[in-house]
This record gives sequence, C-alpha cells and structure tokens, in this order.
Amino acid sequence: MAGLRLGPLLRYTDGSSATVWVETSRPCTAAVRCADGAGGTAPTFQVAGHHYALIPVTGLTAGTSTTYEVLLDDTPVWPLPDSPFPPSAIHAPGSEGGLRVAFGSCRWAAPPAGGHDPVGPDALDALATRLVADPEGERPDVLLLLGDQVYADETSETTQRWMAARRDLNDPPGNGVADYEEYTHLYYESWLDPRIRWLLSTVPSFMIFDDHDVIDDWNTSDAWLADMRATGWWQERLLSGLMSYWVHQHLGNLSLEELAADPVYEGVRKVPDGTDVLRAFAARADADAATARWSYRRDFGRVRLLMVDSRAARVLAEDRRAMLDPGEEAWLHEQVLDGPGSYDHLLLGTSLPWLLPHLVHDAEGWNAALCRGERGERWARVGEKVRRAADLEHWSAFPESFAGLAELIAEAGSGRDAPATVCVLSGDVHHAYIAEPSWPGPGPDARVVQLVCSPVHNSVPMSIRMAFRVGWTTVARAFGRCLARHGRLPRPPVDWRKTGGPWFGNQLMTLTLRGRSARLRLEQARAREGKGPRLTTLLDSELAP
Repeated sequence: MAGLRLGPLLRYTDGSSATVWVETSRPCTAAVRCADGAGGTAPTFQVAGHHYALIPVTGLTAGTSTTYEVLLDDTPVWPLPDSPFPPSAIHAPGSEGGLRVAFGSCRWAAPPAGGHDPVGPDALDALATRLVADPEGERPDVLLLLGDQVYADETSETTQRWMAARRDLNDPPGNGVADYEEYTHLYYESWLDPRIRWLLSTVPSFMIFDDHDVIDDWNTSDAWLADMRATGWWQERLLSGLMSYWVHQHLGNLSLEELAADPVYEGVRKVPDGTDVLRAFAARADADAATARWSYRRDFGRVRLLMVDSRAARVLAEDRRAMLDPGEEAWLHEQVLDGPGSYDHLLLGTSLPWLLPHLVHDAEGWNAALCRGERGERWARVGEKVRRAADLEHWSAFPESFAGLAELIAEAGSGRDAPATVCVLSGDVHHAYIAEPSWPGPGPDARVVQLVCSPVHNSVPMSIRMAFRVGWTTVARAFGRCLARHGRLPRPPVDWRKTGGPWFGNQLMTLTLRGRSARLRLEQARAREGKGPRLTTLLDSELAP
C-alpha cells in the first residue's frame, strides 16, 4: 500500500485549474478529490528511487474555494488522521477582486519540535498559526518564495548526523549535501514540519532558487566556477541540486499547458525510471545555461508576475559579465513589454536586490571593474579575492545588467498605458527595506519600488547589520563614489533612496493589489509563551491609491 511521504503542496493555481505535488512511498496513482466535484489523477514518476506525482486539478470555479483530499490508489491519505488543522482548500482566484501576494526568502529548516531555535521563530510557521486560528480570515492568495528554500551548504546537526551514517563527513563536501538523496533529506526536514506542511497544502506557492539551494555565492565569477569544477565533488552537488530543484520546486511553477509542452517532464514520465533523463537535462543546463529556462511568468488577472533566474542564467566571462544571458534577457523584455496596458501592476521577482545601499552598490561596481582588469592584473587578482570574501555578486556587480533593468523598468512604467506600480521583489540579504529609484528627467509614470524581505527563518551577524545600516549614510555614499572613481565607473542611470527600514528579524511582506491600488504590509514573527509564534505588523502603507 502506497503512503504519503511528503506533501501535498498546492502549487500552480488559476481560475479553473491547479496542481498538487506529492511524494509517495511506492509507485501508485495519485488523485485529488475536491468537495465541489473538481479533481484529477496522475501516475507517479520515479527519480533516484523516489516516487512523485504532480496532480492536475481541473473543473475549479473561479472566485470560489473548495476543500480537497488526496488519495493514493483510491485510499485517502490526506488529511492525516486526527489532524488538528482545518481541511486543506484550493482557493481559485477570480478575475475580479483583489490579490494578496506574500513573499520572502531564506528559510533555514526549523529545529525539531520542542527544540531550541537559534534563529528565532519562523515567519511561515507564524503565518500558519494565524490561518489555523482563523481559517476564514485574511489569507495570502499566493506565496512567493524568492530563494534559499533549502540550505545545501549549511546543514543542521540533525541532518549532519544522518549524513554521517552514510558517508565520512571528513571528506569533501563535508557537512554540505553530496547527492540527490541528501537533497531529499533537506526537503523532508523543511516541509514535514506539521504547520508548514499544512500551510503549503492550502496556500499556492511559487518558487525560484538562490545560491544556498546549491552553494553560497553560486556562479559568482568565471574563476570561482573553474575552481569548483576542479574539485571532485562539485559536479555531483550541482547536478543533484538542479535535479532536486526541478522535482521539488520548478515543476509546480508551471501551468498545465506548460507541463504538457515540456519535453523533460514528458521524458521523465514515460520511462520506468526518469533519473537518467533528468540527469542528462541537468548536465546540459550546467554546460549551457541557454538550454534551460528557470524563469517564468504568471498573470493573475491584471497583475503580472515575472520570476527571474538571477543565478543559473549568468554570463561570467569578465569582458561580458551579465546577470542574464542574451536569451534570458530577451525573454524578460518580451514578457515585460507584452500587451501594453494589459496589467495594472508588474511584479519582478529576483532573488537578489536590484537596489542596494549606495556604498555596497559602488563597492560591487568597483570590484567588477577591477576584476575585468580596469586597473591591471594585480588589482584584478585582489578584486577576485575581495569579491568572494565579501559576496559582491548582486545586480550592481553586473553594471550593464543593472543599467539594462533600469531602462526596461522605465520603458514599462512610462506612457499612457503604464501600470500603477512596478515592484521589484527580492530577498537574500537577511533583512528588509524599501528603496525607490528616480530617473533624470520626468521618469516613469508608474510608482517604482524595490521591496526586499528576508529572512523567513534565519539570522544575520551584528557586523553585517551595522554594514547595511551604515551603507545608506551620506558618509558611506561619499566613500562609495571614491571607489567608483577608482574603478572608472560611469554614473548609474538612476539614483535611489531608502524609504523604509532596515528591519531585522524573521519576516514576510504582503502586497494587497486591488484595481490600480497597492498596499504593503511588513510583519515579523514573534515568539509567544506556550503558543505558536505570531506575526506583528511593523509597517502598513499605501504604495498606490
């Protein structure tokens, strides 16, 4: 008899269909049966000895909500027996009404129940606690997870003990995960937490990777990548990371139409064991990033979301460094500019912030100039060491890409058909803030904001807190300009200022979009004695009336 190992996760949703992801203990037929008669079935597929299904749910009615159960070979397996949680439900968005988008990044797995949590209460846990207490209350329509859903290079003591039972942790990659099986353990640790499991079963989620899903500062430079490829463990880590991401995260981002047209998905499902098919795909993506597209577009009525791959699609050659390769850049332009006037709000999800504190921005641009040889070979060698030590690899470390994104946002946000807002949603830097750009001349008609929200569940050292606070000051900005002059950098095409934060703690932001109005809320997780964590509002402000 098949059992439910992981999930269900409610993933893609629109007004008439959805997908539900599960992992099972053996091959079977997985089914979703909804209270209103909607539903669907899918046979499992196998990867590396694990069995998965992405169940298409059709027959939903836009603007309605229906509870559902999961069956394996016609045997109910979800909800779990004696579950303390409300029934899981699919909320099918309608064309009318508002949209609530909650987002954040960087979630280190919570400790075992009752264990000490060294990084404080989990913001997703706090969100689940609120929804359980008031199932009919306000809830996100969609949850965006902007990277570092698992930490392949910063594993917990529990995971390390499990890994030590299967290999010698004194050998590379040490305490980091080594293969696909160890990646699956990270997902179990993260998604089997009871509240998180229930939350992900009832709130639709969309995801994109960042560096720790593979390794810290993944694809920071050409020299870094060469050093990684020279090791004996990197290839297996990377291929396993891409394979597990495809299974656990990427598939759920796709619509039913996109799934039907995906040759990798077709290939994995039509063979008894799809491991070789998926591994070959990951190897091609490693050799040539243009063979895979991890970015995607979702339209929620008149809200357009573009989740942008700012890790795997990079061009790392120093003389033509770019955050996005030419194909990815062309795709982004096409999606942003498709159908002028067809959306009221544009959400650009990129794991890495576009607008950073001015000192950090200038330091990254200066470093990029040194590394490409602007001040000679000696400075280039120093620059590469500084780049890796200080994690200088955000959009500002790719100056042409930074400028290109500024130009694209200005074009999308200008003219009679301009949206009300353009919001760049990011994480990575383990704190939250708001920054607003300004262009020379009239600038865009839309309100443009950089919204950074991180971490969901992690921490940041005091030294880094101080650096990010100081980085916005006038003195720091003057020092940054000195670095920019030394690197012979041109002025960036936009200026910007911080208009909120920084806020430190485990937190989530929520955008409420209704017509052309937009409202932003920032909430932090706070512990409560004898109860689950709660979300406390730190900011509630209007972005567009």
